[in-house]
Amino acid sequence: MTGMRILSILVFMFAAATASAQTAPPATVPAPPDVAAPPANATRTASGLATRVIAPGKSADHPTKDDVVTIHYTGWKTDGSVFDSSVTRGKPASFRVGGVIAGFGEGLQLMVIGEKRRLWIPEALAYKGAREPKGTLVFDVELIDIPTRAPADVKAPPADAKKTTSGLAYKVLQQGVGGRHPRSTGEVTVHYTGWTTDGKMFDSSVVRGQPSTFGLDGVIAGWTEGLQLMFEGEKTRFWIPEKLAYEGKKAPYGLLVFDIELIKIGQ
Repeated sequence: MTGMRILSILVFMFAAATASAQTAPPATVPAPPDVAAPPANATRTASGLATRVIAPGKSADHPTKDDVVTIHYTGWKTDGSVFDSSVTRGKPASFRVGGVIAGFGEGLQLMVIGEKRRLWIPEALAYKGAREPKGTLVFDVELIDIPTRAPADVKAPPADAKKTTSGLAYKVLQQGVGGRHPRSTGEVTVHYTGWTTDGKMFDSSVVRGQPSTFGLDGVIAGWTEGLQLMFEGEKTRFWIPEKLAYEGKKAPYGLLVFDIELIKIGQ
């Protein structure tokens, strides 16, 4: 093997290792300096929850207890020890607001999308001394999305949406990776939420907390066509006319709107 060939391999290996290091989640998250107790500029609710906004959000839309949220979070005890973190796992968490400890659910309902907030949750609003972690718990929470909430353009495709010859409209929300599209007879794994044009959610793998895997030849025509336009990692909003959905034969009727994230392309 020539010296130039060896050098090329070493450069490639170094670049790959550097890229991997850049995307790897942190092993731990340092405790904030005010982890032991809420500072003077924290606000308190009637229940005893203390909070402080770390970074403002970008909307005025608050989740309700019945919404599912997607968040990044880290939790510490007041001695600064971490007991849980989606950040170190490298993947945001999604769950129903009303399904978590009272203080966490209350804090989430104060937030808007894009906001980062610190919560000091007293034991009475956490696990009430019945299990670990005990005592006051401190969380840094970033509200990434409210996937169950209908988008603002649910009634009709916006002007910047693209449209295929069949009538399917779509808009890419998050770019994917790679150059491979699913085949019309292939298998995919996706997360999705579907709404009718009046903003009512009728189905969601996000709410169930489990991605769905299926063959593209076994779903409605709009899905079969739309997913073939996507790359892995891409998130796209689709406006599917009734003729490409259930053709008026069963509910949900009319134009259907889906947010679909293509997680994996199978065989």
